[in-house]
Amino acid sequence: MKFGVVTFPGSNCDQDMIYVLETIMGLEIERLWHKEHSIKGADFVVLPGGFSYGDYLRSGAIAQFSPIMNEVVAHAKKGGYVMGICNGFQILCESDLLPGTLKHNDSQLFVCKNVNLRTETNNALVTSGIPKGSVLNIPVAHAEGNYFNAPDEIKKLNDNDQVLFRYCDANGNVSSENNLNGSIENIAGITNETRNIFGMMPHPERSADHNLGNVDGKRMFDSILSSLSF
Repeated sequence: MKFGVVTFPGSNCDQDMIYVLETIMGLEIERLWHKEHSIKGADFVVLPGGFSYGDYLRSGAIAQFSPIMNEVVAHAKKGGYVMGICNGFQILCESDLLPGTLKHNDSQLFVCKNVNLRTETNNALVTSGIPKGSVLNIPVAHAEGNYFNAPDEIKKLNDNDQVLFRYCDANGNVSSENNLNGSIENIAGITNETRNIFGMMPHPERSADHNLGNVDGKRMFDSILSSLSF
């Protein structure tokens, strides 16, 4: 099983992701530059956080046209695994690989802190080893993390068990008080209908090392590896 990590101009979490996957998880990694026309045999592609192309148009809007994204889209449509974190989630939505869009935070401010997430399903690769209802403490760092979609599409996400995480308090209570960015129904991450594409705003790679005093994010990587065949 080979993991590919894409770097766009403005990516700033690519090396964090590579460190976690390669050093902590012991996986084979391909470093993928955005201008490349191949994912080099990667089975699982990760779009990391950052500010691709400076987010000068809309977050992720320009990155969707990078040459590598043609290969990522083709890989995803064949059932290959793709995960987008923060800016990567925005890119997946802009590329129509995941439904919805990410708007400016309600506060109009950049938010960088640890937040609590309630695990909404274990019927997905990234949460398969995490009991439903578990609360994880994961860092966020974004200004445009306000997930939005039409009411009928939100209903579809709920009906299909596609919501991965919701912002909550330490006891797992979901309310407007712990919705840091205004996301509809406190949604922090989703998967597609076929469950091979995953997107979330919080950063699990920033909470996967014991030296940081928090390994809640590592539970997602453990879930992925325990569910895949090598």
